[in-house]
Amino acid sequence: MTETQDPVSQVDPTKAILSSPVPAQGATDPDDPALYLNRELTWLQFNQRVLNEAADPRTPLLERVKFIAIVSNNLDEFFMKRIGGLKQQIAAGIHSTTVDGRTPQQQVQECHTVIRAMQAEQRRIFDEVMALLETHGIRLVQIADLPEGTRARLREQFRTDIFPMITPLAMDPAHPFPFISNLALNLLVTLRFPGGQETYMARIKVPVSKDVSKRLIQVDEVNTFVTLDDLIATNLDMLFPGMEIASCQRFRVTRNAIVEPAEEAANDLLELIETELRERHFAPIVRLEVQQGMNPTHRGMLAAELGLNEERDVYEVEGLMAMRDLFELATLEIPELRDSPHRPVDHPLLANDQRNIFHIIRENGPLLLQHPYESFSTTVERFLRTAAEDPKVLAIKMTLYRTSGSMLEWLVKAARNGKQVAVLVEIKARFDEAANIAWARRLEAEGVHVTYGVLGLKTHSKLILVVRRDYSQLRRYYHIGTGNYHPGTAKLYTDLGMLGSDEAIGQDLTELFNYLTGYSPPPSYRKILPAPYTLKRGILAKIQREIEHHEKNGDGHIQMKMNALEDVDLTRALYKASRAGVKVDLIIRDTCRFRPGLPSLSETARVVSIVGRFLEHARILYFRNGGDEEYYIGSADMMRRNLESRVEVHAPVEHPALRQELRLILDVQLSDPRSAWDMQPDGTYVQRRPADDSAKGAQETLIAVAERRLSASSKHKEKNFRSRLLNHFQRRLKAE
Repeated sequence: MTETQDPVSQVDPTKAILSSPVPAQGATDPDDPALYLNRELTWLQFNQRVLNEAADPRTPLLERVKFIAIVSNNLDEFFMKRIGGLKQQIAAGIHSTTVDGRTPQQQVQECHTVIRAMQAEQRRIFDEVMALLETHGIRLVQIADLPEGTRARLREQFRTDIFPMITPLAMDPAHPFPFISNLALNLLVTLRFPGGQETYMARIKVPVSKDVSKRLIQVDEVNTFVTLDDLIATNLDMLFPGMEIASCQRFRVTRNAIVEPAEEAANDLLELIETELRERHFAPIVRLEVQQGMNPTHRGMLAAELGLNEERDVYEVEGLMAMRDLFELATLEIPELRDSPHRPVDHPLLANDQRNIFHIIRENGPLLLQHPYESFSTTVERFLRTAAEDPKVLAIKMTLYRTSGSMLEWLVKAARNGKQVAVLVEIKARFDEAANIAWARRLEAEGVHVTYGVLGLKTHSKLILVVRRDYSQLRRYYHIGTGNYHPGTAKLYTDLGMLGSDEAIGQDLTELFNYLTGYSPPPSYRKILPAPYTLKRGILAKIQREIEHHEKNGDGHIQMKMNALEDVDLTRALYKASRAGVKVDLIIRDTCRFRPGLPSLSETARVVSIVGRFLEHARILYFRNGGDEEYYIGSADMMRRNLESRVEVHAPVEHPALRQELRLILDVQLSDPRSAWDMQPDGTYVQRRPADDSAKGAQETLIAVAERRLSASSKHKEKNFRSRLLNHFQRRLKAE
């Protein structure tokens, strides 16, 4: 593969900050902090790669806007979860260091430095993209720059649609400082009585809501937009009649989302989570964003009232605040400024076969589902819908971490049809707690057996188990997935699922569900690797086995695709494998402690990150195992929390055709010339840049593969097509 480096695309203002000195050659002490990258900083690096998609001229303009919004949204969550958690450690007096040698205070300081540089770059890219959009007639403007007639129409719109929703809150000795909602945009207004010298202050919450008022307001039915906060600021005289407006400045706060009461003190898990949601509303503030140039006295007052360190915790924002609202602009229906439309295709073995899906699985063997390339509705939803309606189905058991209404309706229908339905609803799924509590109560009201998991563990596995009477015997059918049972995210995340009826796996899942709804786990399982009991131990044993095979035959090979590699024990084991000469390929979306290419330690390893139009979310494990290859898919990332404090499941993929499909995914991603980033030994990343800018990334390639597989299946040539593709990408990998 011929590649060139485009210096424009490689500009990364955080690179110098994020790079880590390469350990001295021969440094192999497993406790050496220099061998391990920091969890928080590598996650921020992932967002730098996402921001690069917004800067890349090859990305369509409205998709560039989308990536700017994604980065803004991700940073909000980073402050809520990661900075919030680190600040809790600091408040608790924790000074111990992580495996990479940083205290909580050091991590917060380094994260702040990186984020400030990243946000400056984000603002530069935003200005560049908006200038390009203006050439296509799309503008985000100030109301003051619009013609008088347009301003008058907007003022009338404010009077009728916005004014009734606003409640100005005075701030003086008779009116204490008001409560400030998490992530809400606010206006800090200073006022005077006519001819007076004394100033007064008031706060206005900007009522942005998808159900009430969007942040961006379209002007005169053309693609010119103004912001809701600008509309309010322009019409303050209606809110404060007879007063002089001295100033109006924007601000916004971010609150800690890590509020977890002790489970052992709770009598009822549902009540515990409801309490947590209430407490989160009033949680400590971890960041204050203020409009650039805010009066220093006002800035200091806000920081003091909110209990923040003004120098460290206050961010000045130049231009548009809360860029996550740019999702509203990114959804404009202008095809030439968007990615080409993607419509998931049907699975080749299900597309033209309208028989009962359980008959198809029984006769054809297991099916591998690839979302969003293949349709969620005609695979997973069809499986659950058939289970709800099939009179031979006796029982359905399912885990729900994040979901939507359509999946719940089939469970309700199954219960109404007299089937035994047991659902584990994980009500501790971060930011989905309220929705999951509502789903749980709806299911209980319909006669579904609802449980909330195992005390002390989150249930993150993605499982459906169906018990059906086939002829004269009971047979167990199942779906094991890497992603949530959510039709919406199934169009945006790359995930895998397996439909099957293997007897041993079915028996394993039966015993796992009995554990989830009952008490003690079984001492062992036949085929699946569940966390927190056998998954980590099993993976470590397989890595050690690969080392032993390599020492005998010299052909050791490990490949892992996941969202994050944070667990220290697994990182050490992979270093040990690479040092022994085992080839280690890691496809990791974001957090990664492991450094590839370290002399005498990880020279046989590489780390690749794929960033594209979909969020990479699938997990695949591969071990060559001396030629007796093993493939697994499942729900767990290689993080300590997933491996030791969550219920997760990885299951073997044994059917040769399904293994070919997994092999194709791995080969396509490892040979990606457009969307792949290669980690360097210092922990920074370099994007691959082909000489030909028309080269497709892995995700575009897999879209085309799914479409061509479906076409080939109608001609009964799918197997030949898959074999040709495998040979093609394996030749490309060898050429590298």
